[in-house]
Amino acid sequence: MDSLQKFIPVIFILFASLTGFGFGYSVVNGPANATVLAGSVARFNCTVSKGWRIIIWLLKGNPVLTTQNPGGAIVTISRITQQNYTSGDDFISELIIHNVQQNDSGKIECSIQTSDPVSYAFLSVQVNGSLFIKDHNLTVRKNETIEMVCEASGWAPAPNMTWMVNNSFVDKSRYVTNHSQGSNDLHDEVSTLTWTPMANETLTCLAYIEALPKPQNATVTLIVHDSLEESTYQKELRKVSTKKTNDGSVKTGKSSGIENSGYSPEDSAYTKQMPKIVSLPPMASSFYRSEQDLEVSSTSEVPYKVQHSKVSSQRPADYPVNPRKIRNVTLV
Repeated sequence: MDSLQKFIPVIFILFASLTGFGFGYSVVNGPANATVLAGSVARFNCTVSKGWRIIIWLLKGNPVLTTQNPGGAIVTISRITQQNYTSGDDFISELIIHNVQQNDSGKIECSIQTSDPVSYAFLSVQVNGSLFIKDHNLTVRKNETIEMVCEASGWAPAPNMTWMVNNSFVDKSRYVTNHSQGSNDLHDEVSTLTWTPMANETLTCLAYIEALPKPQNATVTLIVHDSLEESTYQKELRKVSTKKTNDGSVKTGKSSGIENSGYSPEDSAYTKQMPKIVSLPPMASSFYRSEQDLEVSSTSEVPYKVQHSKVSSQRPADYPVNPRKIRNVTLV
């Protein structure tokens, strides 16, 4: 501010010294509007005709650089400089603002201190913020509708956001963008895309402001399956099941019963050696056997004896074999 206050009297002195000369030069071409990114360089040209005496540059109404002929330039802000050119009889003064800041945005004026209107342009300083697609599941089922969220933070002005799928722009009806602004005059945007993938697809979120040579973008690839992959728990169960089947420790058939370790099947040799017996009824006084079970031989020398009997070989499989009791019966 002190340097600016010192600079103002110099302008008036120069103006007072030039007014008496009756100079008739004019501005041939004034500065043009410029839109640049914060931190970059902004350039403005002012072309004046032959015989010029003074050019004063003003930023938002404040003088920041003065060029006089003859004499040279008077600079009041270190990051603002100039370059001079000639084109035939015309003189070109180029104002250069280094490391422009967002608060530099405003009116740029080129004044030659004559009755001609001041030539001016506007400087717009924009801020390129961040852009990213929020955390999400990149593996989805076929025909499953999903929502992809893209966030643009710290932009000035608010960016224009769009979506692309496989390098083709998506219709605006498929996404919704919400805007908010912070206390630092920066803007945030959240764009939500509703999409139903049919196969593997590449989704791209784009954010654009005028100062960017091309839009900033964030890209993800969706992997689409007919069905979701097995969970880790399901995979482990399947591995255990397969292992048991391979080593024979698991049987798929139904069990026919509990094995009786005491059971030994009777072979034909053992059956032939067994005595032929007939089981008695519960009461000895009134027994009965069917003809199928008894065969009686009538001889005079030997009492009637049981010749043979049919013994059932069937028994419950759950009981062990016990020694047989043999009972002899004499028929009178």
